[in-house]
Amino acid sequence: MPRIRRAAGNHKVTVSTDAHGHTAGWAATDLEAALTVPPDQSAAAFFDVDNTMMQGASIYWFARGLAARNYLTTGDLVRYGWQQAKFRLMARENHGSMSQAKNAALAFVEGWRVDDMERLSEEIFDELMAERIWTGTRALAQLHLDAGQRVWLVTAAPVELGRVIAQRLGLTGAIGTVAEVREGAYTGRLVGDLMHGPAKADAIAQLAQVEGLDLSRCTAYSDSSNDIPMLSAVGHAVAVNPDTALRAEARTRGWDVRDFRTGRKAAKIAVPATLATGVLAGAITAGLAMRRRKSRP
Repeated sequence: MPRIRRAAGNHKVTVSTDAHGHTAGWAATDLEAALTVPPDQSAAAFFDVDNTMMQGASIYWFARGLAARNYLTTGDLVRYGWQQAKFRLMARENHGSMSQAKNAALAFVEGWRVDDMERLSEEIFDELMAERIWTGTRALAQLHLDAGQRVWLVTAAPVELGRVIAQRLGLTGAIGTVAEVREGAYTGRLVGDLMHGPAKADAIAQLAQVEGLDLSRCTAYSDSSNDIPMLSAVGHAVAVNPDTALRAEARTRGWDVRDFRTGRKAAKIAVPATLATGVLAGAITAGLAMRRRKSRP
């Protein structure tokens, strides 16, 4: 006889069985359909990557992977990392520095094939980034997916790298810095601006219009005060592993705070994050010189 296997909300789900107690095929299909969460078409979640979804900065770990493949040297990483640190500490509102950062951001990939960039991103994610995903933040993303919502990463890193991270994590997609491409190869110039600061808010607003999202029903997550425009653009903002300025802003605005760090972990990731967070103007630009000394991918 039929047995009740599970109650979904206020509705009982009945599974039919045969004389031997085996579930009938059509009933199993009905059960699966009954327990499937319908897509929530008007709500979505947006996650920053560096120090929010991942410990440290994705572009830093990408540069480390390139160094392991002899596209960069350790000296390049240290020298250009210091330039990143200066930018992070001194140039947030310096339009000249932002312009310089934009011009240098993706110069290192000039002449590279797009498919090679994607291949390197996949390899380096698996080698260096996968183990640095915050399990707590990944669980938050899964909650949105389980609720039938779409989940996008929003990062200043190249969009190809963002897409690989999103694919590996089973997310909807990624918004990132876009490089100009001609005949399947990068020109070294950007299309539009770096995906940084207010540009993130503009990007999710455009995506919301295209996808039919209601931003008042959407959620955004970030660790950085640079992303206050993005956090302010949605109905629910969450500060994840926040920096000092964002923690203060979250307290003032009543935003949720989630901190998955321990003191020791925070110390470990402080240097990589400072070296290459957000803007892309330093750590891997050194690849221009290295690329001339070896063959392209």
